[in-house]
Amino acid sequence: MAKNSTSSTTVPDTAWLGRGRHTGPDAERDVRRNLIALKAARVIDDFLDLDPVEAARSTDLFPRDESADPGPSARRLFEARWRVADGVTVRAQLTTYEPESRRADGEGVGWVLAAEAERAWEAGWPSPATVFWPDSDQVAWDHEKVPGVRLRTANHLPKDDDKLRRLLRDCTRESWYVHVVVHEAMTPDTLGRQPITAFLPPSLRHRVIEHRATPEQALIADFAMKRELGVGLPRGGAVVLPPTPQVAGYEAERFTVRDVFLDGTEPTELLAKIVEFASLPQPLPADAEQVLTRLRQGWHLLTPDEELVHARAMVTRYAKSLEAMTASCNLYREAAESALAALAEATNGNDAPRTPAQAATKPDSSPLKSLTKTLGLFRNPNR
Repeated sequence: MAKNSTSSTTVPDTAWLGRGRHTGPDAERDVRRNLIALKAARVIDDFLDLDPVEAARSTDLFPRDESADPGPSARRLFEARWRVADGVTVRAQLTTYEPESRRADGEGVGWVLAAEAERAWEAGWPSPATVFWPDSDQVAWDHEKVPGVRLRTANHLPKDDDKLRRLLRDCTRESWYVHVVVHEAMTPDTLGRQPITAFLPPSLRHRVIEHRATPEQALIADFAMKRELGVGLPRGGAVVLPPTPQVAGYEAERFTVRDVFLDGTEPTELLAKIVEFASLPQPLPADAEQVLTRLRQGWHLLTPDEELVHARAMVTRYAKSLEAMTASCNLYREAAESALAALAEATNGNDAPRTPAQAATKPDSSPLKSLTKTLGLFRNPNR
């Protein structure tokens, strides 16, 4: 059943987050080619292609946080900077990862993406996903972490009841995306089979995953969704699924559409519901928080003004370090002088404090040798 708990941490309204798997032969090559083409076309201002190990060792503008480390399985780290409406700067970071396992169906290269703008994000801005990945059906970068689910397409629900319920659980508990289930009242034609997500604004298009229930799945899908999530699926309609923990302000009836015509026309009511749901404060997953921290505290692609600020910050940091080292040396010297003075007072001046240079010139005047000499006088009192 759906839980009523909500997340205390939400995605900042300035951020855009995404995650997936690339199942092609060379994920990094596809990213690199796309970034080069967009820079040549002046769509983006600049980009960086970094080795994660070297990137982690580099000195950043802010003190590093351990959570900003991409981890040992990271393959490459890409950064890009571009401007959107009114010259608002967007900074984005994509990291590729080794597959967690080698399944028979090929897990592919995992990736995470975080972008942040200088002000609240707008759905009409370009999708950060297509800054790094080519928006082409020939490049399979859009596989979800949940097996068998993709962006940019209509995913048909499993026919098996157990698999269907497991899919619903995984999509609402592990996914970073908004999930929508649409029931086909009748088998659609070619136009009707096109995903409704294609009608969404550019920046929202790659944040929504569409699922389809076939005409004969009306009862089984409705039953499974009510049992697992507490929401129903109207025959010939659609519903936006609630994530776990739930989004504050989510009500099943509010995000349910009774009729969706899959004839290639724009489903305006359903699109409005999706846009409305996506505008609500979304819970921030723990792993997504780490990705956002890495973007903010592990950033390398600086502008000339930022380079100047960075250099000044480093000078200040080194000056403070030198000052601390000097103060430490002074304290050590004062402590040594105090110890020598205390020793002289304790021995009534018999062992006058000596400087380190004097101690070095008289290596034989040790306490052990003085004791041996005194015992020798007792053995030979006439001496």
